[in-house]
Amino acid sequence: MLQEPLKRKTHLSIALALVFFFVIYPLLVDAEASYLVFLFYTAFMYVTLSQGWNIAAGYAGQVSLGQHAFFGIGCYVTAITWRAGTAGYLDPLAMLMSGAGAAVVAIVVGLPLLAKLRGDYFALGTLGLGEILRVAALNGGSFTEGAAGISIPSDVYQSIKPYYFIALLISVLTMLSLWFIAHSRIGLALVAIREDETAASANGIPILRYKILAFTLGAFVTGLCGSLNAYFVFHIDTTGAFNLNWVIMPILMVILGGVGTFVGPVLGVFSLIAAFELIRLLTPQLHPIFSGAFIILVTLFLPDGIMSYLTGHKNRLLHKLSPFKWLALNK
Repeated sequence: MLQEPLKRKTHLSIALALVFFFVIYPLLVDAEASYLVFLFYTAFMYVTLSQGWNIAAGYAGQVSLGQHAFFGIGCYVTAITWRAGTAGYLDPLAMLMSGAGAAVVAIVVGLPLLAKLRGDYFALGTLGLGEILRVAALNGGSFTEGAAGISIPSDVYQSIKPYYFIALLISVLTMLSLWFIAHSRIGLALVAIREDETAASANGIPILRYKILAFTLGAFVTGLCGSLNAYFVFHIDTTGAFNLNWVIMPILMVILGGVGTFVGPVLGVFSLIAAFELIRLLTPQLHPIFSGAFIILVTLFLPDGIMSYLTGHKNRLLHKLSPFKWLALNK
């Protein structure tokens, strides 16, 4: 019993130390010249995107393939409000509006989809949402500027530091929100829905309400990332805003780290980014081949994610790599 508070204090100390390191690092180096600053910024974005997907898919069991739709909404809401003169550079109100816009679409679309569809059918429905919004933006005329996209004045850019710290703040707030949800009655309800929806309903859990809640929260934080991306690239078009990478990469990262876990997606983000960057540096021409091979190896040897290996619940990696079962740690 005494070990649990000690573990929590240790975990909290590690988390605070990491946050302190990430806060202080860009202040100690030349942020504009440091490639690590950019990598960390990218990692913070993917931590938020991964946890946004993990809330609905990992905890509630509602696998979505349409997170790029909410990312694109965040991009376009920011770009349109900037063009209309109602938002400024890195405007918190515009970012919140972008997240809220994605959340509203998640509610409107999620109500019929989550009420009628389950499993693969729900996943395909959300994938269709992303394509519908992409085509709508492509044919949006002067409102979305079609294929040409919307350009934001880039002369306001001064440093990557504001983007870095905003991305870090969003990721930390997302992690804190998920921690409170996971340790509350809402988290228990979401896990109950994931494990057995029929049993959860029989015990009085309002299934649709909690599904919509998880789906909407994931959409909101994804919309925030889309908004920050719009300020970073200064040009929004359908190719970049509704790119499938915004849903594929977070899913890979969550699977690598551990679906339905709190720390797993974070480990997955940093591990996948580090692996891909190392492969890109060592073999730039063969990067796609080795990256694909890396994903296949992870699927084969770590199907339950890094967290399952670290916690010792399913130590499959050493078991499969070992020529003799007696060499595995779980024997």
